[in-house]
Amino acid sequence: MIAPPGLIDALLKTASDAIIATDRAGTINFWNPGADRIFGFTADEAIGRSLDLIIPANLQARHWTGFNRVMETGESHYGQGDLLSVPALTKSGRRISVEFTIVMLKDEQNCPIGTAAILRDVTKHFEKNRKLKHQLAEVTRMG
Repeated sequence: MIAPPGLIDALLKTASDAIIATDRAGTINFWNPGADRIFGFTADEAIGRSLDLIIPANLQARHWTGFNRVMETGESHYGQGDLLSVPALTKSGRRISVEFTIVMLKDEQNCPIGTAAILRDVTKHFEKNRKLKHQLAEVTRMG
């Protein structure tokens, strides 16, 4: 299937979700305007930097263990289309909640060369659910 002219470029540049791509070392090589909006970094500030830019320090070791394993083996625990939820960091240092899908990028020999992810800020939704769970626990405890 061939995309109509301009479709891919339009999607990458105008999506409200963050679209981020990395090389096999985890260095950011694509950062769309949606990523600017969600994380607060411009493409110039993000491209060429490690994903540690948006990964909370307490989660970095776990992230890199999994990332490096996937780059070495070409196999991931996550299937295409799996929706993952994690905390992330903005430029101001604020923690947010993001949901994302990720795909492995491969070369002609089917070897991993990086990743591409589409991320959405779900902080408001996450906080609302957490508040409702606390309220339910309160009511259950009183009843």
